[in-house]
Amino acid sequence: MARALSHVTVICSAVALSACSFSMDSLWPSLTGDSSSAAATAAAQAKKAIPIAPSQGEIRNQPLIGAGAPPNLGTTNFVPPAVTPGQSTGTFVGQKTNLLRGELQRMRQQIRQQNSTLQSIRRETGTHSLAYHSAIASINSRLQVGTTPGNPYMVNQWNIAQSGLSSIDRDISQMNSLANAVAGTSTMSAYLLETTRAAYGLSGAVEADHRQLAILEDEVNRTVVLIDRLLNELSEDINRQTAYVAAERSNLTALSLAIKNGESLGNSLANRAYATAAPVAAVGRNSGTASTAGRRPLVVIRFDRPNVSYQQALYTAVNRVLQRRPQAGFDLIAVASGQGSAAQVTVASNKSKRNAETVLRSLSEMGLPLQRVRLSAITSGDAKSNEVHLYVR
Repeated sequence: MARALSHVTVICSAVALSACSFSMDSLWPSLTGDSSSAAATAAAQAKKAIPIAPSQGEIRNQPLIGAGAPPNLGTTNFVPPAVTPGQSTGTFVGQKTNLLRGELQRMRQQIRQQNSTLQSIRRETGTHSLAYHSAIASINSRLQVGTTPGNPYMVNQWNIAQSGLSSIDRDISQMNSLANAVAGTSTMSAYLLETTRAAYGLSGAVEADHRQLAILEDEVNRTVVLIDRLLNELSEDINRQTAYVAAERSNLTALSLAIKNGESLGNSLANRAYATAAPVAAVGRNSGTASTAGRRPLVVIRFDRPNVSYQQALYTAVNRVLQRRPQAGFDLIAVASGQGSAAQVTVASNKSKRNAETVLRSLSEMGLPLQRVRLSAITSGDAKSNEVHLYVR
């Protein structure tokens, strides 16, 4: 078991909340397989601080991927009342009032249809959310008790969850189309209100015409308010659901990595990285060498054998940093062994770069925005095998 875990060294950074500096908090076990008492003592102390392989009880206490409830949709039922019938006065203004009343009746019927569409979309969204969270709960329950990597049942459940989330995305598209229709109705209501008020200035009216115009104006005003409330609530539904789907897509990506490994890592790092992060200066992949002078790596991954298991330790270390500094950036450095002939060093350099790209993909699958990671490569004569180092920037 010691050999299986002997390829990842994690150093935890206690990152200060003020300024941009950070100090080293505690040393994680080097996991080099050293049987000395000093190494055993350091490993025991590190396990007390941050367990790399949590027990079943600890896993149950972790937040589950995609386990958050969907945002609440609006509950208002926008049903306009019937239009007050009018009486014919035989005047031109009376005829104009009847025409405006007919326009109001048609507009209110349109609002009823739009409200019916909204309530139908809300019911469908609730059904799709239930299907999505049922699939996610099934996956998380399997991950809690442990499962095989790439379990076909869990892959199928993941596909069901993705389909459910796509259905919610289609519901959002329908809400957007409905919002455009309601916006058109809002424009028509504003025009109807202006026309009704202008009818007061027409000549040839009797007192009954103005009384009916006053009633009509009040009803148009109430309709304008109703449409505004419908549009506002619909916009809130769209904004909440859009943010929810974006976060859950990130969680699904992280969940696919957990299924691949057969163990739960945690929520997508993007959830924390984007929630309160301040803008970070754009950094890209750097072909040069990032300065490591005076810095200690957050994570050291030694690729001295095939299929090195590093994901859980990597996720835990990065997640802890983002809890304290959501705006943190990272330097990912491919360290190639400088031992051997020039040809051997070249081969080792290419392999170390591929290993760093693999780690970079893992960080992306965990939800870490790639613009926060700067990639570089160095050759070290002290390294006995190819390594990948991750530094906090």
